[in-house]
Amino acid sequence: MEHITLLLAIVIVTALVFDFTNGFHDTANAMATTISTGALKPKTAVAMSAALNLVGAFLSVEVAKTISSGIVTESGITPEVIFAALVGAILWNLMTWLIGLPSSSSHALMGGLIGATVASVGIGGVNGGTVVTKVLIPAIAAPLVAGIAAFLASRLTYKIGKNADAKATAKGYRAGQITSAGLVSLAHGTNDAQKTMGIITLALVAGGVLSPGSNPPMWVILSAGLAIAMGTYLGGWRIIRTMGKGLTDLQPQQGFAAQTSAASVILASSNLGFSLSTTHSCSGAVMGAGLGRKGGVVRWSTATRMFVAWGLTLPAAALVAAGSEFVTKQGDWGVAVVAAFLIGACAAIWFVSRRQVVDHTNVNDTEAEPAGVVTAAIAAVTPPPAGTPAQDLKTTIPAPGSEPTRPATV
Repeated sequence: MEHITLLLAIVIVTALVFDFTNGFHDTANAMATTISTGALKPKTAVAMSAALNLVGAFLSVEVAKTISSGIVTESGITPEVIFAALVGAILWNLMTWLIGLPSSSSHALMGGLIGATVASVGIGGVNGGTVVTKVLIPAIAAPLVAGIAAFLASRLTYKIGKNADAKATAKGYRAGQITSAGLVSLAHGTNDAQKTMGIITLALVAGGVLSPGSNPPMWVILSAGLAIAMGTYLGGWRIIRTMGKGLTDLQPQQGFAAQTSAASVILASSNLGFSLSTTHSCSGAVMGAGLGRKGGVVRWSTATRMFVAWGLTLPAAALVAAGSEFVTKQGDWGVAVVAAFLIGACAAIWFVSRRQVVDHTNVNDTEAEPAGVVTAAIAAVTPPPAGTPAQDLKTTIPAPGSEPTRPATV
């Protein structure tokens, strides 16, 4: 480490800051359903997730290899390029956290790296085949596979337990949910912590500290694992609220099915070296589990906003990173300007977030999604259930935006 320059040290610290934001941004992936169903208390859940994220960071380096030597060519990549990539990824993570939308930290990092590389050395610096096969295809396939698996698993659990005692089965599924949440946390550590390892390794190669193709040194693995664990422990409560209550309402059976399905997909992709989005996998699993219960619904307005964020992640992070790279290549003053911009933007986002605080005390408090025009129209013409008291049938159909009125009763 004696050959690390000041610029390289700045890049490493920035990478660990990204890892930290990745941790609290993605806590919801493992623990949102566990918290929303009451299987674990919020602070207990994030502490457990943080510990298992740290353990997972030591289990594999396949994804780190994909990041460090697969997405972009190592030749021509400088520490300034990597710094610019991290700026784009961090700002996207914080913006989506502020509005409570689960988006992919992985794709933010990929977009930042691609944008900064193109701005530096041109499109030839990006390995298009690797991006398609190990980033884009998994991005589409992961939520679909996890969603279908969770849907089928939910249907199966309800079918198997339809004649069982409700209280006994709920208790058993809560225990299973805690186990599966731990598995998701472990899987998250094996996948997402490695991305920062790969970025730091790429920076060390670009700075001449490591030879091309090297594995991450132990100090890189340890620091990345600790950074993501600390971020996880703080808890991204805004996104936990969206994942746990905003997308759908889950029962313990559905929570267990969702987390088991997501963990299976993430662990399989880690072993194959796919830079998978754990957010896509877990969100797809939550929606699939929500539809797996008879009468269950998904709040599609929230899901639509989430899908839009997914589509914008790569290009938005890439544009910010490309602009940052244009400034950083001007010299030391350019690096200082971008660093000051990053610090200022992070501080501004944090101050805005203090206007409406979401933490472990109110994470499960959420307002019901308002009914749309079609839903309201259907409700107005739907016959009432048999046995409805006559006085309740005398409800006046409300004008748009007004509340229904009922006759006074004695």
